[in-house]
Amino acid sequence: MEMPKPQQEHLWLQRLLGEWDYDSEYSMGPDAPPGKSSGTQSIKPLGDIWIVGNWRDNSSDGTTPESILTLGYDPRKGAFVGTFVSAMMTGLWIYEGQLQGNVLTLDTEGPSFKGDGTLAKYQDVYESLDEDTHRLTSRALGEDGIWTPFMTMNFRRRK
Repeated sequence: MEMPKPQQEHLWLQRLLGEWDYDSEYSMGPDAPPGKSSGTQSIKPLGDIWIVGNWRDNSSDGTTPESILTLGYDPRKGAFVGTFVSAMMTGLWIYEGQLQGNVLTLDTEGPSFKGDGTLAKYQDVYESLDEDTHRLTSRALGEDGIWTPFMTMNFRRRK
């Protein structure tokens, strides 16, 4: 089997490599109060075609829950693919998405905010602002067909 050669899409992912600090604002449902958190993110390459990220959130209860992200590009699908798993959740989130300019939109499905066991559609949107900053916005598709943001994370490269 021949080793895959990195394509333009793989090279775009490399802009996310490095050590980052972040601040986050979120609301986990219409009746939930808004919250804030901060933490660190470390993103490393896995060969030339994947990236693996590790988040450590500085939670208000003194814990540091972790999350792990994998992202790559599958030329056969013509899409970015990946996964997200968190110590704060029981499900594995599976991504598939597209890049437009400096914005990578990843579609996924997970538990609805209704808490009734149903699934909902979500998007994680990564925006590369410059070489030292990027933003992640998570949003949910409402019954009205409108994407509603519920979390924004702003990342600054650690110097």
